[in-house]
Amino acid sequence: MKKLVLLTPLLLVFTANAGCDTLTAATSNQGSIYSNSPAQTIPSNLEMVSGLKQALELGTDKSTSQLSAVNGFFGNAAIKLLFPPEAQKAENTLRKLGFNKLCDDVILSLNRAAEDAAGKAKPIFISAIKQMSVQDVTNILLGSSKDAATQYFRRATTDQLTAEFVPVVHNSLSKVGATRYYSQLATQYNRIPLTFNKINPDLDAYVTQKAIEGLFYRIALEELNIRSNFSSRTTPLLQKVFGYVQKKTNS
Repeated sequence: MKKLVLLTPLLLVFTANAGCDTLTAATSNQGSIYSNSPAQTIPSNLEMVSGLKQALELGTDKSTSQLSAVNGFFGNAAIKLLFPPEAQKAENTLRKLGFNKLCDDVILSLNRAAEDAAGKAKPIFISAIKQMSVQDVTNILLGSSKDAATQYFRRATTDQLTAEFVPVVHNSLSKVGATRYYSQLATQYNRIPLTFNKINPDLDAYVTQKAIEGLFYRIALEELNIRSNFSSRTTPLLQKVFGYVQKKTNS
């Protein structure tokens, strides 16, 4: 009888321990089930907002850094600045007359000015990102357009980018010699007999417009990349948000 009395507490201890182990295992399994459940793959509103802003900060930082580097515009055929449309006939004429070096100098200097201006864009984009509403985020992430974020930037930043770029472009054109080269080119062309369409040597507006267009082009590529490619989603938050968005918009 004494042995039975002594064994009873021991049995209770073992039973309790076994129960704890079973509960721990069940909790662990339940956790793994929840982590893989559909509910867990749906990001919250806060995650959607944070994920999009994180993606846009990374995308705009990469875009402005690349375009503001040497040859950021000049080395990219898709956005490289060429002669303004109204001056392309003049360029062809002058090249035939042997002014190739002057024409090349103009093109290089236009691109250097755009590269200088691109470096001023990042704070403007960051400000626009911070001002996004929840509705903006929803429209961008779940709308039908694959460049909705880029379109948002066009609406929210073009005026400010223009105001910021114009003085930078003006100073840069002078610094890199574009104004001088283009004035020389305009002078040479305007001297040609029977030239009726004279060249306007004012380049500020043209370079500003093309620099902004180049930025939006590059940002659109970044946006498409993160929407389409898992490897570009470099954080768990980006993977969750854009994985959900990709599945939602493709369904």
